[in-house]
Amino acid sequence: MLVLIKNEVNKILSRRKMILITVIMLILVSLFAYGQNYQYKNTMDKYVKTTEDSGNIEWQALQKQQIQDLKNRLNRPDTPEASKASINIKIQQNQYYLDNNINPITPSAAKFAVKLMEQSVFVLLPLLIIILAGDSVCGEFSAKTIKVLLTRAVPRWKILLSKYLALLILFSMVILEMALLSLLVSGFFFNNWGFYEPIATGFNSSSGTLDVSNVIKVTQLQYLILVYSLGWFVSVIVGTISFMVSVLVRNTATSIGIMMATLVGGGFLQLFLADWPIIKYFFVINLNLPQYLTGSYTPISGMSLTFSTSVLLTWGIGALIVSFVVFTKQDVLV
Repeated sequence: MLVLIKNEVNKILSRRKMILITVIMLILVSLFAYGQNYQYKNTMDKYVKTTEDSGNIEWQALQKQQIQDLKNRLNRPDTPEASKASINIKIQQNQYYLDNNINPITPSAAKFAVKLMEQSVFVLLPLLIIILAGDSVCGEFSAKTIKVLLTRAVPRWKILLSKYLALLILFSMVILEMALLSLLVSGFFFNNWGFYEPIATGFNSSSGTLDVSNVIKVTQLQYLILVYSLGWFVSVIVGTISFMVSVLVRNTATSIGIMMATLVGGGFLQLFLADWPIIKYFFVINLNLPQYLTGSYTPISGMSLTFSTSVLLTWGIGALIVSFVVFTKQDVLV
């Protein structure tokens, strides 16, 4: 089995997909870090022009300004009613940070790495995983190597298991690489690691009200590990479903296209059919697990971290079962 896994890892690496993923991440991380640094400087300049305070600006002053900006936005007549609940929760959360001396303003490498995963887990990360796993099985058909693969004196289930375990190793490498790149690049821009700064997590929201009864304080490093662990779990589930699609179809472009269409379609479903109760059981709707740590407003009632994790786990197990049943029983030589 170890030899099979090693061969599969080498096979995937030989296609230079990891190089492509690394280049994509490096470019995007650099752009995002530059953008956040630029945004922070603009915020500082805006505050200086507004208050005519050119001295050493404390983060508390900027936090108060953000709270006031959110209140002004909340009271504007053109603000959609659907957005007011999330804005109100954001105001309460920012006030909690201010009252408990937790600095969410000053940028650091740890904060950036966390923010990157929080923003990537719904679209960017799944797309990178699809690139990696989309042709794991159907690529053998496209390259006409499936017959050679199955002539080995190895059961089909072992061949498929070795492919899946190889993908799990590479999924883990993608998550680790994203963490390291985001920390190193943002560390260069911000010159501040911020690993041991405090952060509050455990917020809950309901009907536009923030519940802080279960909030705990942890360090940025602990929170980073937690968020990237959730990102790893999401990558495994998306990769497993992509793996199943690769088993079911025999064309690489079709496999990747189906998964990308599913991701895009899931976003539209959440946008237009949020009131449809069954929509919350679709795996794409549940990918944004870090939102539950921040207390972000969830437009679909009944969803929670436990619920979304259970739904994703069910999809992953189901996809894995389908993959092995289909691969071991169908006539793959045709």
